[in-house]
Amino acid sequence: MRLVSFEFRGEQRLGALDDQWIVDLDRAHKLFLSELEGIYRNVPDRFPQGMIDFLEIGEDLRDYTSGLIGHLHDLIRKGSRELQQQGILLKPTEVRILPPVPVPPKIVCLGLNYRDHAEEAHVPMPERPLLFSKPSTAIVGPEDFVVYPKISNQVDYEVELAVIIGKRGKNVAESDALNHIAGYTVFNDISARDIQFADKQWFRGKSFDTFAPTGPCLVLREQVSDPHNLKMELRVNGEARQRSTTANMIFKIPQLVAFISKVMTLQLGDIIATGTPAGVGFYAKPEKRLLKPGDQMEAEIEGIGVLRNRIVSAQ
Repeated sequence: MRLVSFEFRGEQRLGALDDQWIVDLDRAHKLFLSELEGIYRNVPDRFPQGMIDFLEIGEDLRDYTSGLIGHLHDLIRKGSRELQQQGILLKPTEVRILPPVPVPPKIVCLGLNYRDHAEEAHVPMPERPLLFSKPSTAIVGPEDFVVYPKISNQVDYEVELAVIIGKRGKNVAESDALNHIAGYTVFNDISARDIQFADKQWFRGKSFDTFAPTGPCLVLREQVSDPHNLKMELRVNGEARQRSTTANMIFKIPQLVAFISKVMTLQLGDIIATGTPAGVGFYAKPEKRLLKPGDQMEAEIEGIGVLRNRIVSAQ
């Protein structure tokens, strides 16, 4: 199940990507409530409209949603016209896909968490996770523009696997860490390298508005058999710049969740961006290959999808 936040006729809603359709979950829920409410526990009268509200209700609602989509599949096989007329099935071209969590409580990022990236940067492997953050104002969704700041001339890309927190926690044990994860999405850690390195810390250079493209969906944890064995690639104008696998992470996801939660309480909807592999533009040889206005980026992670964003000049 691939969950999406989307906007339709000015209203933010929650849906599921299903091949060529987006399923409006609230409308599907209203149609099938009388048939399914006796099968599942704790089914709400009104389906949550936002991702964080959905995560808050927990496992029962996720199980119900899977059953809801399965029930819908049976009807789609018989024909989709009536479901379209009822607004249950929408074409992706009819809606604006938003970031899975449009306003996350916090975004925690990892620096130098891939062996090959540390090697290309000619820095030692970190002895412990290196954390920095981005503000929620940096978040944009798939197909949204990334704005090239007027005060930078070294804008770069970084494809990353992002973890979305689905259960509040503090001092989480590594053995329990996966239970605090709702699912995964694709994250592109856009960076103004000249500002990043001039400041000698990373926050400002990575925090411009639009510098955290996220999406296109949230894939639930139980549908990703091994998050440490996913192919990942970033393309610029169709050319592969980064091509690696999450197996190259130095600190694995349970370690990261435990480490971060010793410092701060993890909240529903928090995003942990787990680092990027080699191939960023700043370290390209024989010369840097940085982004410019007009460039189209495609960040892709196996089993999740493709996050597309175009670079535009600041107005």
